[in-house]
Amino acid sequence: MSGEKGYDNRSLAIADMIRSHLVEHRQKSGNADIAGTITLVYDHHKPHLQATLTSIQHDHHNVILSTVHVHLDHHNCLEVLLVRGKAAVIRRIADELVTAKGVKHGRLTVTTTGKDLPT
Repeated sequence: MSGEKGYDNRSLAIADMIRSHLVEHRQKSGNADIAGTITLVYDHHKPHLQATLTSIQHDHHNVILSTVHVHLDHHNCLEVLLVRGKAAVIRRIADELVTAKGVKHGRLTVTTTGKDLPT
């Protein structure tokens, strides 16, 4: 793995693995500040879905930093929301969006805000 990723030495590879586990651990703590993305794929022709997703996003404008919306084809859209806030809040918003009727696939991907990890 060290060679495949291009690390100069094993110590750097091990440090990266530790950071990855620290980020994963912190996102499980409800009070931890995290950053990440919520990715959704859905059919925009599904009745009331667009309004539901927009309403959820407006309700949480304080943690949703930006949204990218892409038309994949005539029916399907890809939407990526950039988020930052308390882990429990971000997970709850992601669950609400991903489970909205008509969403075909969704995923929360988290990372650190960077404040808690040394360089």
